[in-house]
Amino acid sequence: MNRRGWIGSSLLMLTVIGVGVGLGVWKYGSIQDQAAASANQPEPMEVVTLAVAKAVDHHQTSTSIGTVLALRSITLRNELAGTVSQVRFTPGQVVEAGTVLVALDVSVEEADLRAQQAQAVLARTVLDRRRALTQDLAAAQEEVDRARADLDVAQAQIARTKALIARKTIRAPFRARVGLADVHPGQYLNEGTQLTTLQGIDDAVHVDFAVPQHVAAGLRHGDLVDVYPAGEASAVQAKIVALDARIDPATRNAMVRARIDRSPAMPVPGAAVRIKVRVGAPRSAVAIPVNALRKGPGGDQVFVIGPDGQGKPRAHLRQVESGAMSGDDIIVYAGLAAGEQVAASGAFKLRDSVLVVAAGDPVATSDSTRSPEQP
Repeated sequence: MNRRGWIGSSLLMLTVIGVGVGLGVWKYGSIQDQAAASANQPEPMEVVTLAVAKAVDHHQTSTSIGTVLALRSITLRNELAGTVSQVRFTPGQVVEAGTVLVALDVSVEEADLRAQQAQAVLARTVLDRRRALTQDLAAAQEEVDRARADLDVAQAQIARTKALIARKTIRAPFRARVGLADVHPGQYLNEGTQLTTLQGIDDAVHVDFAVPQHVAAGLRHGDLVDVYPAGEASAVQAKIVALDARIDPATRNAMVRARIDRSPAMPVPGAAVRIKVRVGAPRSAVAIPVNALRKGPGGDQVFVIGPDGQGKPRAHLRQVESGAMSGDDIIVYAGLAAGEQVAASGAFKLRDSVLVVAAGDPVATSDSTRSPEQP
């Protein structure tokens, strides 16, 4: 019985071992078949849009908000009190230099002027008589001098009255556009009442803006700045004509004035504009689409596309030093050379050394991706 039990146990053990060996052989063969099948499958690749890094000479810029000013702009006020007799302008009208805008009542001054003119005529007649009598030795030289003084006083009074009449007739000092006003005939105006504003119509305008003190230190008379009017994508160039002599102690900014020559896009006085000021010397860099740049734990990164040993394009992660935006591009100062290809659209799905194909190119070729079992 013991011998039969031992033989049975041995046979059972041999059976189990045989089954295990058979399973191992089957599993090994299955793994080999899967490895062979995997070897025959094409390598995964990602479809991306490629962009070429372009060489640029980039200026660092500082941005500010400026205000457009007319070269000549005044607030019109009356020098003397009086009643308005005429209003000869409308808001928004362009008037020439010397145009009468507002006339105050001068009836009293005109009456005084006529009386003074009559007095001057009498004084001249008396003077002529005294001179004639002096020649006949019938009058003293003192009487001639007194008559001449009376004539001078009469003429001075005439000049004074004419000056008062002129000061009550308010004219445009230069060619300008009239602003809003609320002046009407019959209205009494105290001295110094604001009548309207005048904005000069010139071939240029000024724009005043503030920049940090370190930026102002590098600016010079004649430097160019870019001015972007509201709603405009293109810039108008302005030339710096003045730099403030002091730094604001509260903001540490300095005021700068630039001149914009007449152009179709010249902003109107009073408008707010965006200013870009170039800072320092230009720096060699490259520009790439902004969607090609990735933010990683180590800083800015891009995927550079280059061939591997077999000539297949692969993505290689590279650290770069980026700068400011320039339209739809971003400036890269270091880590990338002009002419290198980078992944733009679709770069977010890449990983280092992955095979890529440019959008629009064939995803696979007959030589590289066809399995040996395929006809």
